[in-house]
Amino acid sequence: MDVKHVILILSGKGGVGKSTIAVNLASALSSRGFMTGIMDLDMHGPNIAKMLGAEAAVLASYGKKMQPVTITGNLKAISMAFLLEDAASPVIWRGPVKMVAVRQFLEEVDWGTLDVLVVDLPPGTGDEALSISQLAPNILGAVIVTTPQDVATLDAAKALSFIRQSGIPVLGVVENMAGMVCPHCGSGIDLFGSEGGKKLSERESVPFLGSIPLHPGIARCGDAGRPFVYGDKDSEASRAMARTMDAIMAIISG
Repeated sequence: MDVKHVILILSGKGGVGKSTIAVNLASALSSRGFMTGIMDLDMHGPNIAKMLGAEAAVLASYGKKMQPVTITGNLKAISMAFLLEDAASPVIWRGPVKMVAVRQFLEEVDWGTLDVLVVDLPPGTGDEALSISQLAPNILGAVIVTTPQDVATLDAAKALSFIRQSGIPVLGVVENMAGMVCPHCGSGIDLFGSEGGKKLSERESVPFLGSIPLHPGIARCGDAGRPFVYGDKDSEASRAMARTMDAIMAIISG
């Protein structure tokens, strides 16, 4: 695989918006001219296809290589969703089969030459995370995604520790769903506590990449297959997303 940088997107637990960060990062990179790939390694809950508006796409093969789905001229994607007969079909695999699939996504897909490959991992530190950390070339580092509450940051700390034990740099922590503005009174509401991700980054001495507030537009964009970085430029959530993506891209650019 010819790729300059691989970036892993991890979370300790599900539901913290890890796929949202992966999709928006890949989209932001491609819009800035980076040749970008996004690899969905959540075998049991592959959401990247829907979030990129590519649910109807299927993989083609030429010779011995699978062709990734082209989302835009600069963005290509691979996901189990492109291989399932039906969106509701479950993937019931044991660990060794997952490792084979990870290897195939890396070696048997015609990615071409990429500047960045963004890898969206399932929650936790299981087979997929271990396999990609051992098999992927040129891993630049990992971004840890959490929400502010203690339950999420506790699990995020486990993911961070796993990355360190794997010998991979931790690029930083993103705090998602960091409060919201009440649509009726305009007051801020800390639904899941506050600054848990920032405190985690300080405790672990890693960069804090940004806080993104809870905003209904993020969910709507995900359901509509349109990355939020292309959405409402005037909302605080959009500005926060852009600042976070810029912080990660600054690391990539060196």
